[in-house]
Parts: sequence; structure tokens; C-alpha cells
Amino acid sequence: MNEQTSLQPNSEAKFAVPPPTLMTIPVEGSAKLFPVRRIYCVGRNYAAHAVEMGHDPSKEPPFFFQKNPDNIILAGADFPYPSKSSDVHFEAELVIALGKGGSNIPQAEALDHVFGYAVGLDMTRRDLQGEAKDLRRPWEVGKAFESSAPCGNIVPAAKIGHPTRGEIWLDVDGERRQTGDLNQLIWKTPEIIAYLSGLFILAPGDLIFSGTPSGVGAVERGQTMRLHVDGVGDLEVRVV
Repeated sequence: MNEQTSLQPNSEAKFAVPPPTLMTIPVEGSAKLFPVRRIYCVGRNYAAHAVEMGHDPSKEPPFFFQKNPDNIILAGADFPYPSKSSDVHFEAELVIALGKGGSNIPQAEALDHVFGYAVGLDMTRRDLQGEAKDLRRPWEVGKAFESSAPCGNIVPAAKIGHPTRGEIWLDVDGERRQTGDLNQLIWKTPEIIAYLSGLFILAPGDLIFSGTPSGVGAVERGQTMRLHVDGVGDLEVRVV
């Protein structure tokens, strides 16, 4: 079950329909919850993954797409295989959770805006994403569908620091499918935050999925994905 907390509307407010709930993620080692405002995702941020997707891995300005806060499913929840697709891919990622916001944040100050980190999955309807690319249309149908953002607990940076190296991997039914190292990120955490804050006004509660290493591939109903980021933790997700 997703851990959601109802927004507390002003007692004077009148709503035409019930107000939405606020998606929250548990904070490791704490009773507190991390409220999710927006989810930004960095595309092709590992060189080997860029190559396997048919792109030049040279360092060009990063690009971003978004998922929705209610796309998150929490640790212990199953991933329901989505409709309208027969080619659903896993993408293991380090997730950056912001505790402070702003615009045009200098790189030298960017890490001061990080609350913590998590292990996450950018699940992708690859066939629908491919169709959208061919038609030069947005990616939402391939990226921002229900339950497309499994995410582990937020681990505070005050506890683990800011990971810059260490293994990131994903197994499917015990078979290693993805492997990489955080030091292979083309755009590092401070660069991501600085660049993104020039495009959007960032705020506490924003999540940034930082990109995935090579080895992405299809997953089937009945399989179990297990992913790991050194110093951050593990996440196990069953496909149903």
C-alpha cells in the first residue's frame, strides 16, 4: 500500500471535488515522512546506456522528463504490469530528494539543497515510448503511467553523505541484468541540480531520478526485480 497523507485544507476552503492526497515516502530511521512535490528524471545520464539506446554519449546539456508523484509505489509494494504495452523495461536509478529549493542554484551550493537519497526504478513502456519518439510526441504514455516509479525509503544525507561512487545494479530473478558505478554518471548530482534549477523553480519535496546504467531490458509478470545502490540501500519489487 502507498503511504499517503491527506492534505489539510484551510477550514474556510470550499472544494468542488475532494482534494488530492499528498504522496509521502518514509524516511529511513525516522517516524517522519518525505512529502513528494514533483518528480524530475534525467535522460541518458550513463554513457553506456546512451550507446545501447542508439545515441552519442558525448557530454551534451542534460535533458529531463517528468513523472507524477502518484506514480510512486513504496518498498514492499508490487508493480502491476501496465495495460497497452507488451514491452515494459526496468531502469535502476539513484534518486535525489531535495530538502531546499530555489532557482539558478550554483553548483558549489547544490548539495546543500539535498535532503537525502533513495533507490528507485524508472519503469518504462518501451514500445509506447518508441512510438512517441517516432512521432516526435511527448513521452508521458511511456514514462508517467501508474506505478511507474517504485521508490525505496529516503536515506538522509546527514547519515550517509553524498554518494559519488559505488555500485548500482539490478537483478531479475537472481540474474544480474544491470551494473554500473555512480562515478559513471555523465552529469553529477551538483550539476544536475544547478542545471535543472535554471529551467524550473525547485522546491522541498522534489525528487530527481538521476539516470540508469546500461543493461535495461524487459520484465515479465511473475518476475522479481532487486536493485541496489552502495551506501543507499536495496529495493525488491515483484511484477504482478
